[in-house]
Amino acid sequence: MTDYIGAADEELSGAYEEPMSLEAYIERAMNRPSIASHAPKYLLEAIESMGTRTVIEEGEQRERYRFFDDPANDGEHAVLGNTETLNGFVDDLRTIAADRGKREKIIWFDGPTATGKSELKRCLINGLREYSKTEAGRRYTVEWNIANASEDRGLSYGDGVEREDDWYESPVQSHPLSVFPDGVRTSILEELNGGDHIPTRVEADLDPFCREAYDILEERYRRAGGTTLFSSVTDPRHLRVKNYVVDVGRGIGVLHSEDDGTPKERLVGSWMPGMLRELDSRGRKNPQAFSYDGVLSQGNGLVTIVEDAAQHADLLRKLLNVPDEGRVKLDKGIGMDIDTQLLIISNPDLDVELDQYADRNGRDPLKALKRRLDKHQFGYLTNLSLEAELLRRELTSETAVWEADGYADLESRVREGLTLSVRDDGAGVVDRELAPHTVEAAALYSVVTRLDGEDVPGNRSLVEKALLFDQGYLQEGDERIEADEFDFDGDDGSHGVPVTYTRDVIADLLQSDADREHPDLPVERVVMPDDVLDAMAEGLADAPVFSRAEAAEYENRLAIVKSHIFDRQEADVLDALLAEKGVDEATVAEYVEHVFAWANDEQVSTDRGPADPDPLLMKVFETEHLGRFGEGAYDGAEPTERVAEFRNEKVITAINRYAWENRDEDFAIEDVDISEIPVIRAVLDTHDWSDVARLFEEFDPVQWTDPPSGTETARRKAETLENLQEMGYSPASAELTGRKVMREVSYRWD
Repeated sequence: MTDYIGAADEELSGAYEEPMSLEAYIERAMNRPSIASHAPKYLLEAIESMGTRTVIEEGEQRERYRFFDDPANDGEHAVLGNTETLNGFVDDLRTIAADRGKREKIIWFDGPTATGKSELKRCLINGLREYSKTEAGRRYTVEWNIANASEDRGLSYGDGVEREDDWYESPVQSHPLSVFPDGVRTSILEELNGGDHIPTRVEADLDPFCREAYDILEERYRRAGGTTLFSSVTDPRHLRVKNYVVDVGRGIGVLHSEDDGTPKERLVGSWMPGMLRELDSRGRKNPQAFSYDGVLSQGNGLVTIVEDAAQHADLLRKLLNVPDEGRVKLDKGIGMDIDTQLLIISNPDLDVELDQYADRNGRDPLKALKRRLDKHQFGYLTNLSLEAELLRRELTSETAVWEADGYADLESRVREGLTLSVRDDGAGVVDRELAPHTVEAAALYSVVTRLDGEDVPGNRSLVEKALLFDQGYLQEGDERIEADEFDFDGDDGSHGVPVTYTRDVIADLLQSDADREHPDLPVERVVMPDDVLDAMAEGLADAPVFSRAEAAEYENRLAIVKSHIFDRQEADVLDALLAEKGVDEATVAEYVEHVFAWANDEQVSTDRGPADPDPLLMKVFETEHLGRFGEGAYDGAEPTERVAEFRNEKVITAINRYAWENRDEDFAIEDVDISEIPVIRAVLDTHDWSDVARLFEEFDPVQWTDPPSGTETARRKAETLENLQEMGYSPASAELTGRKVMREVSYRWD
């Protein structure tokens, strides 16, 4: 327990500092200008502070800001996908922060439900909170002590008893530089900004609460005949600069759909009648008697978020002038300067609200509001791997964001099975398994329903489009077709099956046993890909979120997904069945090395020293392992022209491309990742049933479910199931997958 408490002490002590004088703050800001940044610049700096990573989305390579992966919270509220939208948001922030335009804009995130908009809000809160704990991200405001400043007026929400240590912090996080007169503040900012391409702007004056404290102190020292009024008012006995950790209510204002009250109460706060009587200021309202609990007050200094904006449509018009004027009113005679970045989040119902007068053309009363909204569209995920990652998050407590060295690594995660503990009817806990490819099947079907089929070339399927979006290319034999060869301009991601629907379908399947059995294995507790796909399709017609036309369209897309998932299962079974007959990577690497030396008229390294490339070794590999050529393609062991052309175009070209992409002074053939060469990858990955028939003449897939003892089929089944388990299958899911594949293969075996 002592260790836990000590760790908590250490974490908190690293987030807070001792208050400092205004002079000390100025000195620190000159050395570290980021601590004085205005709201949009601070938000931009927080996002950029975590760097970027490269991703493939919709077939395109993009740079993604790690901030949106929620690293500060171990990825719990990461915004998956929508990288282009998020990058557009950051570009807007950069423009607004630099005052190069869009300053009057209210940033609007719009999109269907379950697309990550709420996660963005949580990600912003987490990231800004943690950034404010760092040295570069420290956020500061002011606090006042005017005890004994006068006989009848004190700055207190309490009992009015004045104490030497009565310090009261700005309720709206006023910027420390706002204490200075305009001219002096301008000089400070000129020196602080230097050559920064995004200069810091501090245009807001002290908030009314702090202005009251300032005025009380100034009046006292003026009456005392002081000649150094500013120094006296800002003396460390009266004014201190303190840091605060950004959070909801302190630099982040969030207006939820359930929040109510008058527009003024929701935006800035409300007067407190009891305090008005106590703090009457000679017939006027004392701003110390204001609650400052509205969303703009809480978000002053950083960001204001209106969540589910359609529920607060009446406020949007009242926000029109806030971004460019930077000012709101507490009362007719009391105004407050605001420095905050306005964000609103909505579902498509806000579009309906805004378009209700669209037929009036130039007389649309909402035209001014629509002009100020800068829309960023969130869409459903259209990347298979991202949807699989999101689905696993919905079903488990997994939060880590997937980052892979290459697509093969990502693909292996997509295919993985999943074991979940659920309560059974007897109130006990049992393990249920989602077999390998089950999450993949659900994710792929969801993605396929979201893709626009109008821009898919006639010889391509929506599954191929989904794979192209996910990996950036299509592999057809030894041909690699890059994404830039296609021109997709459809409305992808605007509709389709949401992840919440898929999650609920799987959750229902996990609660009951499947109608199948095995004498030794709990196959009834395994959910297979077809189980999920069939349940998803069957539930479409009754789900209220889909129209009849949508349900019919999505159901029609089921067959191509089933076919692809079967191909994936079939490939697993073939790999497991022929595991002992495959070509090892050492043999492949040796072939590549000899071909490279042959093409460049070089020698290869052997145990006996340098030697000429072996023509027989290359011939054997090409005829037996690749199956490309027969004896007639060679003159003895020497290749004919078509073999030489194959080596140059399919092997050497791929090596040269790899060398160019990974070029440096020390590149050598040994550095080549042979899996990057399509024709070689095909050798390592691809088997077919003709290989099985050739190698195991007595094998009969019809016998697979219950093969006679001692037969070739029984031996092959035992080895295959064992190999499938090494590939991530459980005994039960291996049995079921083998049954399914062999049942289909038996129809075409002869």
